[in-house]
Amino acid sequence: MRHPLVPAAMFCAMLAVMLASTAAQADTTLLMVGDEGCPYCRRFRAEILPGYAAHPQGRAAPLREVDIDGPYPNGLALDRRPQLTPTFILLDDGREVARIEGYPGKDAFWPMLGDMLDRPRP
Repeated sequence: MRHPLVPAAMFCAMLAVMLASTAAQADTTLLMVGDEGCPYCRRFRAEILPGYAAHPQGRAAPLREVDIDGPYPNGLALDRRPQLTPTFILLDDGREVARIEGYPGKDAFWPMLGDMLDRPRP
């Protein structure tokens, strides 16, 4: 006869592994700095945003949007304040890793984001 705590212990161990994996991935985000009147922001939202969360790179760096005039999330360490929209800033634990200034179009966006994600990090 199995001990009734064995399945519960296995479940707890699997849940802990899944949560640790999710927490490690959650440290990387893509911050999109935009503006309501920005035509390139609208193009990005129409061409990329609908499938972003399902794309492997979108899962690796969940998207968060902020207006260029703020408010910005607390604790950000940016190299410099964004001056144009859209600006896409890859963040690890709130620290800037890389950025794309402007929307390069649907054919160039994913390769550029992939290059940013593949860069070595300190």
